[in-house]
Amino acid sequence: MDPSTEEVETKHVDIRPISSSQPNSQDEVYVHKVEIPPKQNLFVEFKGIVKETFLADDPLRPFKNQPRSRKFFLGIQAVFPIIEWAKDYNFTKFRGDLIAGLTIASLCIPQDIGYAKLANLDPQYGLYSSFVPPLVYALMGSSRDIAIGPVAVVSLLLGTLLQDEIDPKKNAFEYRRLAFTATFFAGITQATLGIFRLGFLIDFLSHAAIVGFMGGAAITITLQQLKGFLGIKNFTKKSDIVSVMKSVFKAAHHGWNWQTIVIGASFLSFLLFTKYIGKKKRNLFWVPAIAPLISVVISTFFVFITRADKQGVQIVKHIEKGINPSSVDKIYFSGEYLIKGLRIGVVAGLIALTEAVAIGRTFASMKDYQLDGNKEMVALGTMNIVGSMTSCFVATGSFSRSAVNYMAGCHTAVSNIVMSCVVFLTLEFITPLFTYTPNAILAAIIISAVISLIDIQAASLIWKIDKFDFVACMGTFFGVVFYSVEIGLLIAVSISFAKILLQVTRPRTAILGKVPRTNVYRNIQQYPKATKIPGVLIVRVDSAIYFSNSNYIKERILRWLTNEEEAKKAANEPRIHSLIVEMSPVTDIDTSGIHALEELYKSLQKRDVQLVLANPGPVVINKLHASHFANLIGDDKMFLTVADAVSSCSPKLVEQV
Repeated sequence: MDPSTEEVETKHVDIRPISSSQPNSQDEVYVHKVEIPPKQNLFVEFKGIVKETFLADDPLRPFKNQPRSRKFFLGIQAVFPIIEWAKDYNFTKFRGDLIAGLTIASLCIPQDIGYAKLANLDPQYGLYSSFVPPLVYALMGSSRDIAIGPVAVVSLLLGTLLQDEIDPKKNAFEYRRLAFTATFFAGITQATLGIFRLGFLIDFLSHAAIVGFMGGAAITITLQQLKGFLGIKNFTKKSDIVSVMKSVFKAAHHGWNWQTIVIGASFLSFLLFTKYIGKKKRNLFWVPAIAPLISVVISTFFVFITRADKQGVQIVKHIEKGINPSSVDKIYFSGEYLIKGLRIGVVAGLIALTEAVAIGRTFASMKDYQLDGNKEMVALGTMNIVGSMTSCFVATGSFSRSAVNYMAGCHTAVSNIVMSCVVFLTLEFITPLFTYTPNAILAAIIISAVISLIDIQAASLIWKIDKFDFVACMGTFFGVVFYSVEIGLLIAVSISFAKILLQVTRPRTAILGKVPRTNVYRNIQQYPKATKIPGVLIVRVDSAIYFSNSNYIKERILRWLTNEEEAKKAANEPRIHSLIVEMSPVTDIDTSGIHALEELYKSLQKRDVQLVLANPGPVVINKLHASHFANLIGDDKMFLTVADAVSSCSPKLVEQV
């Protein structure tokens, strides 16, 4: 929508009379003068900029006018939000959290085993990552609905990046050490962004790029599961679709196991059917939630009684019993793998953070409560730091589990504690029962979980809204599918930055016309009935004017002028004698921008065209006066509105129009 040109920038208004078309007319048009706001102290101005950049949500507001003891308590409460909501906790809320916790536990246990394999780690590490991190998050997290644990995309990313450095089969111990190191630095990255309130950095990955990345990752994860789904023993380590399909068809004659395929296909059909039921009837949300665990139990029992593992069906075999062992001494704090762990951790941490914050905000808006993004980052970072020291790999918010948690009626983060307790009991007593679990069922569970990440509807909407965003979406998608997760991520970031640079360096400009029977001037493309004023060209600049775009804006305005002059000449109409630049959308200007205006002024003088400015904002008008540009064109060439500027330039013609 066009910005309003009628906004008054200051409290005090000066007026100056301008004679009408009749020399001695009693009617006078009063034109409001553009005011210069009071000068601010440099320190106050800098303080305001810093506050708006890093403390936009005013996190220190609750501490104002509070005694020291109260401030200390509020500080502890800010770090541990559990203190705040625990005061109002009751049995009704606990009942909802208990049901939700048990439901997401039934979903997370089989998923965790599968996601650990996706990260090229032993199954127990997936369970470890759903035991300690949720407990830490329950203490420090501010979301009531998010369910914590390993997720498919981050597990795939971690596994892909780690195996590029160390072979997980030949050097399993070193591989685990690097995984813990990457998890440690993922936590450091997340906590640092939260502490220094730099959460806005994750917004540089656009929604379109995330949709493409998630869809591509879902395809890649599904392709990776073909190894377990088809019972292939020798499988490529590459993740691109061409290499995977070559490996699949190469093993088609002797590498596929029909018993494995039957198990995988049967239970995948069952899982997809339960998901369909859950979508059709929302009160049956628990059906797709417990379906993975039911599948694991039935398939494990079937393999055990038929001894299908002797017929080539690959099974989980051994899962270590007991809770997380310490891994503090396994993190690389020096040596060649320190930098590699840091690099992998930063990438994995940012992706995990983007997913978790997006999920948290989604459910917070559904329940109408505020989510502090920076607190979330600190909580997620702390839980991954602690997790790295207790044999966990990167954990974050899981959308599928969080959706089940929400629909199961959770009220607080206690549902995460309940889930963690169930995982604890599983690690202590139940893990030996998973010995005969077929890998095919884990593949089926992962495939059914990631299919929902392919959001065709969102991609279609992106195409309708913004074609450039669609290019970013598809570029990221094909980068992940045909090359690798890293390349796809690089494409996502590159296209997102390219879009920002394009919008900054090539801002929109528009020619304005007078809307009939009003004093309002609007874009003639949006309002075709808007009338141009003879002899006057009105151009609106829809951006701040900086060094990156100042030259383009100057040249674009001159090009508008040249085009109009040629059109006027061809139509034998009066020449352009005034150029009005509508500056309402210009929020700021730097020295390069002022220099560009000076050059524009000189170019217009040579053409015998007046330069007039309409509605420069407080920041802009201050800088125009500080640079003496206002003196150059004259105060009488700056107006509060476009209507005032036009009245000054061509009062008689305005009346005729």
